Amino acid sequence: MEEILELKHIYYSYHTMDGETSALSDISFTMKEGEFVAVVGPSGCGKSTLLSLVCGLLQPEKGRIRVRGKELKESTTNIGYMLQHDQLFEWRTIYNNVILGLEVQHMLTTKSRQKAHELLDTYGLSQFENARPSQLSGGMRQRAALVRTLVLEPDILLLDEPFSALDYQTRLRVSDDIGQIIRREKKTAILVTHDLSEAVSLADRVIILSPRPATIRQTLPLIFELEEDTPLNRRGAPEFKTYFNLIWKELNSNE
Repeated sequence: MEEILELKHIYYSYHTMDGETSALSDISFTMKEGEFVAVVGPSGCGKSTLLSLVCGLLQPEKGRIRVRGKELKESTTNIGYMLQHDQLFEWRTIYNNVILGLEVQHMLTTKSRQKAHELLDTYGLSQFENARPSQLSGGMRQRAALVRTLVLEPDILLLDEPFSALDYQTRLRVSDDIGQIIRREKKTAILVTHDLSEAVSLADRVIILSPRPATIRQTLPLIFELEEDTPLNRRGAPEFKTYFNLIWKELNSNE
């Protein structure tokens, strides 16, 4: 598979009236097209900062980020960002929420409108196109938020704790649902999460960060021997507990 993303020796600090706070220190990794990577680490270690750097909202103080071999600021690669909350506007229908990004980016065409209808149909939301967000369950709202991101046809999908606002049972169902959608769409994805079970059930590889200033403590490939490799099936596999414990041990190591 083609390499789509490269971070090389990335450093970043926050500057306030109280001084400088180092957030990331010497972060380097690459991703191949279609790969799903989860990033875990202690609270406040810089996981969300890392996503902000990858999508260009922040600029690294040192190091470089390349997408398909080009510097990030020169790249035309489309990067989608899915946040903790669905950010659906109540005064717009579900369909009009889904096409909002297309409107903002002046990409609204007959073809892109049709794509929006198709995605809503594929992921079980076609009958709710004219509904308001408050009429949908939390899981359905997150699915609509993902469709809003997918309709922009991103090459890289960034997921910042996208299931954290959901109750536990809904979270399990929606993470399985959205994980399978991302696989089906063959998207390259980076998931930031505090939930180790979520990381192990969804990702091909887990990057474990240290406390701030964050460095990469370990990168753990995840391999499951399953006939049907889905997030829910992984949770019942014997490898699941082994990987969970390895990550837990690394996060709680004082070395």
